[in-house]
Amino acid sequence: MPEAHNKGPVTALHTRSARASGEGERQIVVFTLGSESFGADIVTIREIIIMQAVTALPGMPAFAEGVINLRGQVVPVIDLKRRLGLREGARGSDTRIMVAETDSGLVGCVVDSVNEVLTVSAAAIEPPPEGVSVQVEGVEGVAKVGERLVILVNLPAILRTQHPT
Repeated sequence: MPEAHNKGPVTALHTRSARASGEGERQIVVFTLGSESFGADIVTIREIIIMQAVTALPGMPAFAEGVINLRGQVVPVIDLKRRLGLREGARGSDTRIMVAETDSGLVGCVVDSVNEVLTVSAAAIEPPPEGVSVQVEGVEGVAKVGERLVILVNLPAILRTQHPT
């Protein structure tokens, strides 16, 4: 399990319906982008690091920040807000880079904060509502966690899809 360097606690949530029905559960890392909560499968996250200087490279897509040196390995870093077409905001002391494993290697994703790790039952996850067109490949659905909603994303799919610069 990745170590979350942040202000929030790491907790687990087990819903009664998952235990009663025997359905599968997913562990997700919950992070924020703006005022929204997002979640990604914990198996895709290698580690979470404090924001650091990123070296820009010419000719990268608009959502790309550049590269970092992660223990001797050059890792590309993207701004996940820009990648998802969300409104950008100021970065703060809680800003983190989530390092995700993809088919083509490691990729760092800049997020506003990393909050917790949750276990969510499959019964608590719904696809995006009908009638709403989701333009980003990799948005898997919405998890109902108590009174809040967590948008579930497949980071490898989001990072693999090519978007115009």
